[in-house]
Amino acid sequence: MTISTRGAQAPAVLVLEDGRAFRGRAYGAVGETFGEAVFSTGMTGYQETLTDPSYHRQVVVMTAPHVGNTGVNDEDPESARIWVAGYVVRDPARKPSNWRSQRSLDEELVAQGVVGISGVDTRALTRHLRERGAMRVGIFSGEAIADEGTLLARVRQAPEMTGADLSAEVATKEAYVVPAIGTKRFTVAAVDLGIKGMTPHRMAERGIEVHVLPATATLEEVYAVQPDGVFFSNGPGDPSTADHPVALMRGVLGRSTPLFGICFGNQILGRALGFGTYKLKYGHRGINQPVQDRTTGKVEVTAHNHGFAVDAPLDRVSDTRFGRAEVSHVCLNDQVVEGLQLLDRPAFSVQYHPEAAAGPHDAAYLFDRFVSLMEGQRA
Repeated sequence: MTISTRGAQAPAVLVLEDGRAFRGRAYGAVGETFGEAVFSTGMTGYQETLTDPSYHRQVVVMTAPHVGNTGVNDEDPESARIWVAGYVVRDPARKPSNWRSQRSLDEELVAQGVVGISGVDTRALTRHLRERGAMRVGIFSGEAIADEGTLLARVRQAPEMTGADLSAEVATKEAYVVPAIGTKRFTVAAVDLGIKGMTPHRMAERGIEVHVLPATATLEEVYAVQPDGVFFSNGPGDPSTADHPVALMRGVLGRSTPLFGICFGNQILGRALGFGTYKLKYGHRGINQPVQDRTTGKVEVTAHNHGFAVDAPLDRVSDTRFGRAEVSHVCLNDQVVEGLQLLDRPAFSVQYHPEAAAGPHDAAYLFDRFVSLMEGQRA
């Protein structure tokens, strides 16, 4: 239970499932929360991170030591609410200072009932997660604090991320349309698995009318909008549970409609092609991940938020039920698969965010690549 009151001076404690604890002060709402502890390496864009549906049921540790200095506004959220389960910062800003700020980050966390903790040695916590891996965590403040043995037992009762089927929990329940900006050139059916608001906007900028459909959409509902292309979005949870999106994507691939997937959509394409997925030790999160586009040799600095990855061979082209497939992008830090493409059908995906608010914008060209596929199909 969360008590939505301002609690900057209230004591707080963070307890990891392996028993390590960190003490600090309440930041945001006072109470308790549980989730998977992950860290984000972004130096900016915390408002976009907080409102990214892919962070559903995750407690985000910010590696940047000073957070909240630009406050919060009503223009930058990626969805209608904050999705993180909890928030961990070292030194919160005492007062926001930005011409676009409308309120403080602390006030926003309180208003939306998000329990956080400040005054934590986030460097030590991040190094612990890098060594031990992402794990369950609880944040407790105010009257929720008890002895650490009791709190640890509660953390270990929380659900794990492995096996979690979450996309339908964050996706839209009703279809809606984002109109093209300027002259309409194409129609795209976007399957919402946890879509960020900037994604259909980036397509609209390119003359695409985007029909955003629920995660439960059927193949008939996808083709009822007469799409020139189909898009599968980012989203939370374990891709091994996403049987319906996988079946839906196979239906789209079977019709050879131009297809583009990002993040969770990349994992769905991997499964649709017959590859497996696996959980990364601590995942990729932040806006400074180096990725190489193997089709061009270009290296991009990219925005990530994923704890799972596709298990596909890097050293060869694979034969699948939909033709030949290859790994198109790879992370230069650890050689994790960051993109797939089919060689015999118009379909590709990446494991990161080409819409990338608040940046970087190195990967924006991928929307143009999607447009080229639709132009080629139309021709």
